[in-house]
Amino acid sequence: MPDVLSQDEIDNLLKALSSGELDVDEMKNGEEKQVKNYDFARPSKFSKEHLRTLEIIFEHFGRLLATNLPAYLRKSVNVDIVNSEVVIYSEFSNALSNPVLLGVVSMKPLAGNMVMEIASNLGFAFVDRLLGGAGAALDKEREFSEIELSIIERIFSICVNLLREPWENVIKVTPRLERIETNSQFAQIISPTETIAIITINLKIGDVEGLVNVCLPFTLLEPVMDKLNTKFWFANMQEKDPKLYGDVIESTISRTKVPVKTLLGESKINVSDFINLQVGDIIKIDKKVDQELDVYVGNIKKFKALPGYFEDKYAVRITDVIREESE
Repeated sequence: MPDVLSQDEIDNLLKALSSGELDVDEMKNGEEKQVKNYDFARPSKFSKEHLRTLEIIFEHFGRLLATNLPAYLRKSVNVDIVNSEVVIYSEFSNALSNPVLLGVVSMKPLAGNMVMEIASNLGFAFVDRLLGGAGAALDKEREFSEIELSIIERIFSICVNLLREPWENVIKVTPRLERIETNSQFAQIISPTETIAIITINLKIGDVEGLVNVCLPFTLLEPVMDKLNTKFWFANMQEKDPKLYGDVIESTISRTKVPVKTLLGESKINVSDFINLQVGDIIKIDKKVDQELDVYVGNIKKFKALPGYFEDKYAVRITDVIREESE
């Protein structure tokens, strides 16, 4: 039952309002609650921590692709994780255009399937390379023939089998390619309203470059969501394979961006000269044209370099590395 004010409390409240001790507007503003918009069509089932762990898993998958695919394609392969996001499956499937290459992959013992989409230009490059060509993509897209699909299925299966190792720290799975779909109209493999995490991978084979999208439904990952955190993943990896753990840490650190700046020189001028500076005035610095410049990583002086230009932009060429013991 709600609290009821006594007559004395009512009298005191009215007195405070009439004297100005209480402001009605302030009371209203104080009672207002902050409301956040909630999209019922896209509930937040995946946290940033979940996405980051999935990125780490597929970074491991990317390294395996870069190591294993060249043996079959006889071509250098570069793999990078581009993005991770959460959408509903209908948004993903509606953006597809024919021809598509959709691999339906089971992840036993997890219930359900994941989807791996490979850009069609990569598919034609696979075929051309395995049949002895240079690995070039087609100038004009067309439907895949049955023979081409059977060749692409072989590469798909190789990629799918490589998923086993990256997932070991979360759950032991047996990935299996169930089928390949080439028509976006038949791509309703997952419920249109299902929340999915998409990991986008950039795959470059020689001069051909395209995207690989891996769609992971929430229903597939729900049994292991509590294990999709970096603390659990790294702890488990360290116990199983200390060397691989070190490699992953090194790989993660190597992709960290650090600020690099080059100091052209320094100068000291008096206040009167500073006040009178105009556009076109020249400030003489303490470096000569042919003298080496200091290059800083963060706030630490790490290199010596000479100034120049590269592709219409100012640049520096490293001439010396400053070691800690030499400072």
